Amino acid sequence: MNEITNEVIGESIYLNQLSSGLTVAVARRPGFKKVFATFATHYGSIDNTFVIPGTEEPVTVPDGIAHFLEHKMFEKEGGGDVFNDFAALGASSNAYTDYTSTTFLFSSTGRVAENLEILLDFVQRPYFTEANVDKEKGIIEQEIRMYLDMPQDRLHSNLMGALYQNHPVRLDIAGSVESIRTITPELLYQCYQTFYHPSNMVVLVVGDVDPESIWRQVERNQDRKGFTLQSPIARIFPSEPPAVRVPRVEQRMPVSAPLFMIGYKDTQISGTGDALLRREVAISLMWQMLLGKGSPLYAELYQAGLINERFHARYSGGTTFGVSAIGGETLDPRRLESWLVERLPNQELSREDLARLKKKEMGEMIGLFQSPEDLAYAFNNMFFRGIDLLHYIDVLSSITLDEIQEVRDTQLQERSRAVSLILPVAGNESKED
Repeated sequence: MNEITNEVIGESIYLNQLSSGLTVAVARRPGFKKVFATFATHYGSIDNTFVIPGTEEPVTVPDGIAHFLEHKMFEKEGGGDVFNDFAALGASSNAYTDYTSTTFLFSSTGRVAENLEILLDFVQRPYFTEANVDKEKGIIEQEIRMYLDMPQDRLHSNLMGALYQNHPVRLDIAGSVESIRTITPELLYQCYQTFYHPSNMVVLVVGDVDPESIWRQVERNQDRKGFTLQSPIARIFPSEPPAVRVPRVEQRMPVSAPLFMIGYKDTQISGTGDALLRREVAISLMWQMLLGKGSPLYAELYQAGLINERFHARYSGGTTFGVSAIGGETLDPRRLESWLVERLPNQELSREDLARLKKKEMGEMIGLFQSPEDLAYAFNNMFFRGIDLLHYIDVLSSITLDEIQEVRDTQLQERSRAVSLILPVAGNESKED
């Protein structure tokens, strides 16, 4: 395998690619007792319209089908599920779907080769029938209804729906009760065959393992399956205007205090790799300078009783969308919103703060390699956007204060701003009312 090293932090990741296009990565962690492995595909909830390789006409599938497909992968032909297979080997397993990817994983302290074989095989052995698909619809309907009753989930989901007019990131990852009722085994197989091809996937193993042994095992496993290279998948997204769909959305739920979130839609997203990474790092540094726990504005808001220690400001995105989300609990949402809108564009940004935050970020990157789960999440998230995780430090070091000021100017646009509020139900009114 090819060893990719960052000399500044003294960390390496081993990489290679099979003839089928499957990427295999190993982060060797000598002395670690636990091994954490993922098998991820570049397929998330926003991939609802696409052109199947070898065809020309776009296909549109129901909202929530990527999440539905993730659920169904664990069921085995003949009965039972894969969770029991992992448990029998002393491993725990799980999976998750986000906007842009689906990840299957296991963690164990032994029998790594056997667990890895199970991971590789079950993800490449789908089994869908009318009966098991119909049964799953009831399970996922309950999950969707559960999310509808979760205030924090509604706060974020409502914000995305307010910010975006057309882009599918505005939709819940799990879809809706109505959309999942239209899912069929045929649609699941169609999506599986398109997005679960090895050329659209990556295997990552983190732990005290031998990279060459992992490579040889994956190579043998894949050779038995006869995959050939697939041409790229054309993903189709609607044009998204800079303006938000609605500037404000409010919902009443049984909460003790109002939940507030203000969001800014990033209208400058383009490309992949270092250009994308550079913008994300600059925006993240900007928010730490403006609203990090060591910032003057955070201290003022806290002392004024407008925020508590759970207040946060974060940027997240993909290659086709990006969102800055700022919020938490507050007793006076209107006043908090007014302070933020007035102060954020004019708050002083200093080179001293930037230098301090760069050191903090470098320390967190070093710490990332001490957590197999966090390292795996960060690697997969960056990999599917063409970003080299180990290049993060180099990009971080080169960010300038002028860049921070520039991204602030492009981020804090009124037309791209929306507010989401979850307010207490009648009878438990706050100052907002």
